Amino acid sequence: MVAKVKSLGLRGIGGREVSVECFLSTGMPAFDMVGLADTAVKESRERVRAAMKNCGCEFPMRRVTVNLAPADVRKEGSLYDLPVFLGLVVASGLLPPLPEDCAFIGELSLEGRLRPVSGVLPMALAAAAAGIRKLFVPADNGPEAAIVRELEVYPAAHAREILSHLRGARPLERQFPGETAAPVRDVPDFSEVRGQDNAKRALEIAAAGSHNILMIGTPGAGKSMLARRIPSILPDMTREEALETTAIHSVVGLTSREEPILTRRPFRSPHHSISAGGLAGGGSVPRPGEMSLAHLGVLFLDEMPEFSREALECLRQPMEDGALTISRVAGLFTYPARFMLVCAMNPCKCGWYGHSSGRCRCGEESVKRYFGRVSGPLLDRIDIQVEVPAVSYEELSTRPAAPENSAAIRARVNAARAVQATRFGVSTRCNAHITNTQMEEHCLLDDEGKRLMESAFTRLGMTARSYTRILKVARTIADLEGAGEIQAPHLAEALQYRQLTAEG
Repeated sequence: MVAKVKSLGLRGIGGREVSVECFLSTGMPAFDMVGLADTAVKESRERVRAAMKNCGCEFPMRRVTVNLAPADVRKEGSLYDLPVFLGLVVASGLLPPLPEDCAFIGELSLEGRLRPVSGVLPMALAAAAAGIRKLFVPADNGPEAAIVRELEVYPAAHAREILSHLRGARPLERQFPGETAAPVRDVPDFSEVRGQDNAKRALEIAAAGSHNILMIGTPGAGKSMLARRIPSILPDMTREEALETTAIHSVVGLTSREEPILTRRPFRSPHHSISAGGLAGGGSVPRPGEMSLAHLGVLFLDEMPEFSREALECLRQPMEDGALTISRVAGLFTYPARFMLVCAMNPCKCGWYGHSSGRCRCGEESVKRYFGRVSGPLLDRIDIQVEVPAVSYEELSTRPAAPENSAAIRARVNAARAVQATRFGVSTRCNAHITNTQMEEHCLLDDEGKRLMESAFTRLGMTARSYTRILKVARTIADLEGAGEIQAPHLAEALQYRQLTAEG
């Protein structure tokens, strides 16, 4: 007989239904697996053989054929161990045919224990979309799968538990969605930062509108310290945003039983030695890179000019489109990459150009060459460019009576995002991503603003891109101030954040 077991698989960051078909026939004992299975899938026969014996089931000494359908889609990983195991048990007559609304995923140990697998959330979403109502997963994957409320999720620690459930002897307990409160973490607070009021204001604007930002300053001025505190002021995530980011992190195995869903926006900070493939994603069957892992969060590039030119240039297209497409022999893979880029760099190779100590010995040409490591088109895509000066002794030695903490800044950021959500609905999440049509309606300038913009456009040598990005930043500043229209002071502040690279 042919036993059919429903399972699931991954393609990119999306799940898809997979049918595992097991057939026992006469002939010399053999085990054949077809359906574009990779090495990890084919090795399941040895794990399944041992697990069946350790669960009290006799492995069939017949010719075994396992087909993974659809046969034209590549199958990867160890998640098919459990459905193959159950298929052989059913085909051997040790278990009745399985219900049509059930699906199974999980890796088996040799003794039959179920080990967790990656990508459970996108597979659970695909199961719900395919009409599957009951999903059986390893115990450690239960909380993540239960996020999909349309499914009945049954976690199990051992294959014997699933056999007992299917035979009606000892039903498994259903996993219900748990609390999704963010785990307690020691996140650095902005109240610890002395001075740098201008930089803190710029970061608040960037967080409120998800604008890209570049900080330029001498070593020890506080660029990295400021960047590390950005997560403390990022706006809250909606459930839809949390599902999007969690699905990406799940595929690369970054979720856990303790934190099955991301409740804080991601903050990714790759080392400058990372390759273009590490940023964008890669491999023979591509996996998401740092840009996708930072989706709806922050991608922080410290010492930006030290990154390879190839790595930096691969940022340009995702910064515009919010997604990137990777072409491989295995097919085309599109990953979301709607991140807020935060960069930090020194003003020259030695780092001390412009410092009051006068210790810099870099010539003007050397400074230009160092700054030239970051291309003009990439700089043009960075909305806010702010100088982070060295902190004075007085600022370091004097503690403010009531320093503003991150909670106060975050409250203003959330309020500004709420205004944007009301204005744009579900079509656009924040000001940095508004379309040209939306700009014509919501980024209008009065006569004074038009005169100011006309003067700045010529003086700063702005491009059409920088023009629109300045308007978007001005719109965010107006939202933070609670203003319905962009006024000249809002535009003037937005313009000052573009003068560093324009003049440098």
